[in-house]
Amino acid sequence: MKKLNRTTANKPIQHPERIMQFGGGNFLRAFCDWMFDALNKETDFSGSVVVVKPTKRGDYTELREQEGLFHVALDGVRKGALISEVTLVESVSRVLQPYTQWDEYLALAELPEMRFVVSNTTEAGIKFSEADLLTDTPPHEFPAKLTVWLHHRFKHFNGAIDKGCIMLPCELIEDNGVALRKAILAYAQLWNLGFEFQDWITEHNHFCSTLVDRIVSGYPEDRAISIQEKIGFNDPLLVAGEDYHSWVINAPDFIQKELPFSQTNLNVQFVDELSSYREIKVRILNGAHTALVPVGYLAGLRTVKESMDDTVVSNHVNKVLSEEVKPTLLNTFKAEEIDAFIESVLDRFKNPTLKHFLLSISLNSTSKFQARILPAFTEYTQITGSFPKQIAFSLACLIRFYKGNFNGEDIAINDDATALEFFKKEWLLIHEGKQSLEKLVTNTLSNTTIVGDDLTKYNGLVAYIVQSIENIETEGVHKCLTQI
Repeated sequence: MKKLNRTTANKPIQHPERIMQFGGGNFLRAFCDWMFDALNKETDFSGSVVVVKPTKRGDYTELREQEGLFHVALDGVRKGALISEVTLVESVSRVLQPYTQWDEYLALAELPEMRFVVSNTTEAGIKFSEADLLTDTPPHEFPAKLTVWLHHRFKHFNGAIDKGCIMLPCELIEDNGVALRKAILAYAQLWNLGFEFQDWITEHNHFCSTLVDRIVSGYPEDRAISIQEKIGFNDPLLVAGEDYHSWVINAPDFIQKELPFSQTNLNVQFVDELSSYREIKVRILNGAHTALVPVGYLAGLRTVKESMDDTVVSNHVNKVLSEEVKPTLLNTFKAEEIDAFIESVLDRFKNPTLKHFLLSISLNSTSKFQARILPAFTEYTQITGSFPKQIAFSLACLIRFYKGNFNGEDIAINDDATALEFFKKEWLLIHEGKQSLEKLVTNTLSNTTIVGDDLTKYNGLVAYIVQSIENIETEGVHKCLTQI
């Protein structure tokens, strides 16, 4: 089979670089880059994507070697018919690693055509830190990197009002565009970049809050060979996902004209407010993922599909959504709307063609718990007067998951360094006999950096989680779930 690159595929770069994208992982490639590819092929949009590595580790070597090309395999039901299609995505022109290509990164700001900035740096990515310095090459946090880039563009074009950019953050936090603008303005003040620059940011750059939705499972190990035989290329960046997709963007009319999604069949909506769309999607779809991951993994399951085929585990997810999340949404949505959304999400989880690994979803699970699960936990308790037992069990599994091993097997935990160090220290103290499990649980639930609030204030929660972890060790997850 041929190696995939622009020479072997006969796909030269045809469009100017108009999009800077922080992140080149499976989701962004199978969602945003796939969409920009459709815009290029179906409209007069004409824009290439430059992928920027937001972290120091790695440099997207395979994406570089394939000169930005990769395939996306989508499966699902469309208008009642099963569909399965593979697309060669051509929208990515090149990759930059700012930790080794700082000058090239800044040079992007000098491109007159550059207009859009896309990001997906996880829920923990849009963060302000006083430790970042203007002289760092680069600063650590993503918004700091972007602030330096925007300031360079501001200076290069002498503050030209038509050289502002449109930000399309995809991080799953509330009002992600507002949060990104706030962080950038905080860096502008910290670094004394001047009022003219701050005015340029607020008046001539546009921070669009967005909401994204597509299940992307990653490399389809079990059918990669057959797919690659059909396409004729060896593509290690082949990424599988569901056909369903939704991108809801809070933006003024002129941005809708600049992004001509209306001329395609893509499910992109431009709206005046995001809150209701976000609330039901994050609490049900993303919340279900986050509640499932540690439970399914400790139950010996490794993918979402395996978990949904397991009656006990899938029943747990269903109860989290139907009995504990649903009551927190009834002030905004009708019961039948919530039920329909829950049913559609569970059906999507059962998609037989998606091999969505629980470990891949577990990235930054502590910040995901705060963004996706904690609001429902808090509101359910306010409504009923007692904490939600199913969600609390998922939290117990999450704490146990972060021990980093289970049943003699290591768990490859991937999270913020602060969270990793916290759990490493806490579980080591237990291993050394220097603290009790109750103390570890108390320390975790009272650590607002880890769980987002002081959860020890909920009567009986510490004891419930301690007992749950002990039962997980002695009886296993399945038996625990049947006893809740």
